[in-house]
Amino acid sequence: MGRQWLHAKRLVAGLKKGRTTGKLVREISVSARMGGADPAMNARLFTAVEKAKKESVTKDAIQRAINKGAGIGDEKLVMEHVVFEGYAPHKVGVIVEVYTDNVNRTAPEVRVLFKKGQLGTAGSNKFLFDHVGLVEAHHADATIDREAAAIEAGANEFEPLAHEQNDDIPEGAAGARFICDRTAVHAVVKWLAANGWTVVTSELGYVPKQFPELTEAQRAEAGEFLQTLDDHEDVHRVWAAMK
Repeated sequence: MGRQWLHAKRLVAGLKKGRTTGKLVREISVSARMGGADPAMNARLFTAVEKAKKESVTKDAIQRAINKGAGIGDEKLVMEHVVFEGYAPHKVGVIVEVYTDNVNRTAPEVRVLFKKGQLGTAGSNKFLFDHVGLVEAHHADATIDREAAAIEAGANEFEPLAHEQNDDIPEGAAGARFICDRTAVHAVVKWLAANGWTVVTSELGYVPKQFPELTEAQRAEAGEFLQTLDDHEDVHRVWAAMK
């Protein structure tokens, strides 16, 4: 679900170094704006900072991004959040989240990408998705009852999550994606952190209600189109109804 298409393509379609750094810095700023400047109290920010460190983003750049997002100092984050709806090839529903400082520049560029994508089209499709809270975490005890954890944490449901689906999940650990109401994200994160889980992602996202049946060739074609969208420097998240 969601961004699994991206995990399957990482080895063959990595982002360029400069673009990767830019997206990581923006993610830090956006996370700080949404959840505060303290990584210990903001799971999304903590994850973004750790990923930036792995990509050798400097401490100064990380701190500037945090300050900018949190409104600390003279430089403030001025970005609009825009959501585009459409379809990848073979009727795969797509929602694209963008953070941009210039909507008049970014919107036409994203529409052009839809037009260029073979069989890719823009169009309303939010009815194909549930807008929910998503928390991804792992526990060192591989035998832990993930269903019980979901119930105790206040999540509505969970999905097992492996290292192959999210490389922030260590091999051999019990990984899970907890799906909850949008207003319950903080409570779920707090319970998990207090009960031995390491939270690696917490955000609002889109969960597909259904998936089209695709052949391997169709899946590859849709994946190429989704990668093109994700490569755009202003694109923050691409959610797709594709397994």
